[in-house]
This record gives sequence, structure tokens and C-alpha cells, in this order.
Amino acid sequence: MSQPVTLVWLRRDLRVFDNTALQTAIRRGLPVAAVFVFDTGILDHLSRDDRRIGFIRDSVAELQAALTEKGIPLLVLHGRAEKEIPALAGRLNAAAVVCAEDYEPAAIERDNRIWRVLDADGREFVRVTDQAVFAKADVMSSQGRPYTVFTPYKNAWLQTYAQRYAAWQPADDWAAAARLQTALPDAARNPPPVPACADLGFQPQPSPFAAGETAAQAQLGRFLSHIADYGLTRDFPSKQGGSNLSPYLRFGLLSPRHLAFLAKQADCEGASVWLSELVWREFFMQILFHFPHAATENFRTEYRDLTWENNPLWLERWQRGQTGYPLVDAAMRCLIKTGTLHNRLRMVAACFLTKDLLTDWRHGERWFAEHLMDYDLAANSGNWQWAAGTGCDAQPYFRVFNPVLQSQKYDPDGHFIRRYVPELAHLGKDTIHAPWLAKNSIDTHDYPAPVVSHAEQREKAIAMFKAVKDKAAAGH
Repeated sequence: MSQPVTLVWLRRDLRVFDNTALQTAIRRGLPVAAVFVFDTGILDHLSRDDRRIGFIRDSVAELQAALTEKGIPLLVLHGRAEKEIPALAGRLNAAAVVCAEDYEPAAIERDNRIWRVLDADGREFVRVTDQAVFAKADVMSSQGRPYTVFTPYKNAWLQTYAQRYAAWQPADDWAAAARLQTALPDAARNPPPVPACADLGFQPQPSPFAAGETAAQAQLGRFLSHIADYGLTRDFPSKQGGSNLSPYLRFGLLSPRHLAFLAKQADCEGASVWLSELVWREFFMQILFHFPHAATENFRTEYRDLTWENNPLWLERWQRGQTGYPLVDAAMRCLIKTGTLHNRLRMVAACFLTKDLLTDWRHGERWFAEHLMDYDLAANSGNWQWAAGTGCDAQPYFRVFNPVLQSQKYDPDGHFIRRYVPELAHLGKDTIHAPWLAKNSIDTHDYPAPVVSHAEQREKAIAMFKAVKDKAAAGH
């Protein structure tokens, strides 16, 4: 029997810096090997031109090179993770498999199946916290219950952070790792290179984000240079005032502990606003963990009986950016073209689909899931329910964004609209937000008239929600 090893299964933690799973494995005192699995249980459900695959593939390739420099081989497999991981653990004589825990229901079920197989083989399965600063039940109410309202959760999160991370330093046991790796068995050495997208069955696609930890750190540096302005500029899509870090955080190319630390160190209003966004991310993670049904069902039970109109033609026009509302259409075309969407525009598009088009939020959630580079089930379902008014701590059902007013406020000069709705590029800022209201005839190059009347649909939406809420309150 060969020298036992600790096998690190990398998933949403594709980085070297402050990687909890890697550091935990090193501290166990055995040689370390790492593995990444292109899990066909996930890949088989994706479009063959999904742009995220190339981003992940290139990030894994950079990680393989970085780990090789530290003497840790990264093996890259293609197949069902629940078969590949136990099999590899057997081939390498792994005493334990270490990974960063996941909070999505399907991932938890998969990991539990793998744990049972490893346990039967006499191997440990060690799950650690990495994709969140505080996970699962780390931040609970004084009654020991999960928070379902953001503000008290945030206050408790900040208090817990102050207690646990007052003197945070990134974990660094690489010197110990170098000594351990001299006993690495031959079966783990010299892994083959990362397969190309074509080998995985996907067509390479251009990405708006450079892949890899190096690119992630570079973007973080750029953002920190103007973080003080974040609270003032983040709502304006044409100003590029956001952090542009979400895909890197989604795939673990950045450490959430490091980001929270940097936000606290910056000590300015912009950093405080950004930290709140990081806390929102973890709020939705703990909601999904404690209430897994929130991914597919209305969180608020009084709205379980909502009867959405679900007009398929309206849904298609929304998906393709042909609603006749320029800011909504610019947002949806941007999503299809780039795989990215500004946070303010996500809210505008989601509110329009649910409140103006009276379409079930789950249709929008699935569309975003297919196209967003930074798609995350907890954040996506949580934010869609927030916009629809059906989720925990959601906006009130009677708060309905006016798409024209949102356009005038957050894209006042029409720069973003002109970029993605070129048929309106010639219009001035007085007409581009609502061309159908122009006093004189204007050429809109076949741009469609509004699919619905916002004023009429707003009243319908409010009435629909109120009727269901009143019925639930009456006990029917």
C-alpha cells in the first residue's frame, strides 16, 4: 500500500490565496493532492455554448500551474463527481477528502452520497467553510433561529465578524506543504493538462471577464482604487461604478474573508455599502441552507396561491429585449450578449417581468441561470423573490418600479440604452426613455411599441397580490 495522502476536492474555490480546503489539507500532515471534476451531472444540463465553461476551464488551468509550483498536483477529471471522487481517493490511498462545503440542495445531496461511499471505504470526508465568511448556522437570532429579515441579520453578522476576525490574517502553511510533498506517491505526480472546452463537449465562447486568480486580483485592485465612490456610482450602468468581481467571487477566485477584511480596512462610505452587498450574499446563502424550498417556491406562504398570467409571447419579448421599454430591452440584450447585467438593471428587469408582465418569477430566474456568468442559486432565487415581492424581506408588493422613471434616473443621458438598443441611438435624452410619448413623429427603426401599459399592469399586479394576501389573512 502506497503512502496515504489527503485529497483536496476543489470546486467553488479556484485559488491559492486563503483557500481553506487547501490549508486544512496541509495541516493534516500528509502529502496533498488536489482534484477538480468537470461534473457531467451539472454539465449535461447546460447549453453547448455556455460561456462559463471556458472561464472555469481557463481558471482551472492557471490554478493547476500555480499549485504545481508549490509541489501540489491538480488532477482534472471529467465525469460524475460521485463516482470520480471515491474512485480517485481509492487509487491514491487517500486517508481523507477535504472540500469547501456547498449550500445548494442538490450539492448537499450529492456530497452526502459521496460521504457515505468514502465512509464505507474507511476514508474521512471533511467539509470546511470557504465560499462564505459565515455559513449555515454561524449567525443566528438570540432564539437560535435563522434570520429572515436582512437588517437584523446584517447587524448580527457585523457583530460576529468583529468578534472573530478582529485580527484576521490569511492562512499560509505552504512551507509545511513543501516538506510533506516529498513523500507524494507516484500515482499522484505529473497530472495531464486541463482538457480543452471541445474535449468537454463545449464550444469556446468569448468572455467579458479574464479568467484566473491573477485576473481576479487585478480587478480587485482596480476596484479598490475607486471604492470610496461605490455608493455614489453603483446604480448607474453606464458609469461602470460596480466592483465587477461577482464572477470571481462566484467561482472562488477571491476569498470572501479577504474581501470583508479589505472593506473594513477601507473604512469609507463606499466600502460600507459594498460590505452590505457581501452580507446580502451570505444572507441569501443561509436562507437557502435553512429553507431549501426557497429556490423553487414562494418563500412567503400567503403568496403560494398567486395566479400569474404567464403570457408566453410576453415572456419571449422580455427575454429577447423587445418589450418596447428601452431600459428593460437594453438590459436583456446586454445579458444575452455579454453574460453580465448591472445590479440595478437586474432589479428593473425582474420587477418588469413580474409586475408589468405578471409572469412567475421562476421563469426569469431560469433565464438568468442560463445566461449569467456569475449565476448563483442562492443569490439569484433570493433576489428574484425580492423583486417579485414573494421572498423573505422582499420589497412590498405595491412597490412597482416604473421602467421609464428608472431609465430617466439611472441612465439619464441614455448612454446604456444607445449601446444595446442601437435602433434608438439617434434619439435625444428627452425621447429615448419613452419614444412612444414623443410629441412629434420620430423614426424608431421598427423598435416595438410597449408590450403593455405600465400604469394598467401596475394596478393589476397590486390587485392580484392584495387579493391573495387578504384571502390568506382571512384564513381561507
